[in-house]
Amino acid sequence: MKVHQADIVISAVSKAQYPPTAIPEIALAGRSNVGKSSFINTLIDRKSLARTSSKPGKTQTLNFYLIEGKFHFVDVPGYGYAKVSKTERNKWGKIFETYLTERPQLQAVVSLMDMRHEPSKEDIQMYNFLKYYNKSVILVATKADKIPRGKWNKHESMIKKSIGFDEEDDFIMFSSVTKQGKEAAWQAIEKYL
Repeated sequence: MKVHQADIVISAVSKAQYPPTAIPEIALAGRSNVGKSSFINTLIDRKSLARTSSKPGKTQTLNFYLIEGKFHFVDVPGYGYAKVSKTERNKWGKIFETYLTERPQLQAVVSLMDMRHEPSKEDIQMYNFLKYYNKSVILVATKADKIPRGKWNKHESMIKKSIGFDEEDDFIMFSSVTKQGKEAAWQAIEKYL
């Protein structure tokens, strides 16, 4: 998909603030420094619609981005960032859980994991949580450019095995540097729009 129009609509902390539209939504979930903002910016060919930060844990709200006037990308707070208080982390978790379980517009969740490392405990919990609620998942393994191509299969197997990957979900190796996986990500997302 070629994106000509993309705007942030609202940063919501409660259900009352969700956009009152019936258009499809695709949520993006992942650890604080996994590259969610870079993923969004790469897909929509923008440098900084989704703000990337050198300080992980910056996204503390549900950020709704309207894409082409047709659907929303919903960037959810990153998880697993240690420098944020437990109370704050629990608050973010609640915001996301409410959204995930009570928003009929949500069609699929892009779950981002760092391809270089074995999935963290939080990555595994997130995937299991999404599967428990029968959500369609597009698993995006980020930072593929940091691994030699010859080792990609090994890393893919490691991730899939660690999380108990459901073969009905999509698995995409992605790099915001080389644009690897951009087309595949759009193809996976477009199935839900």
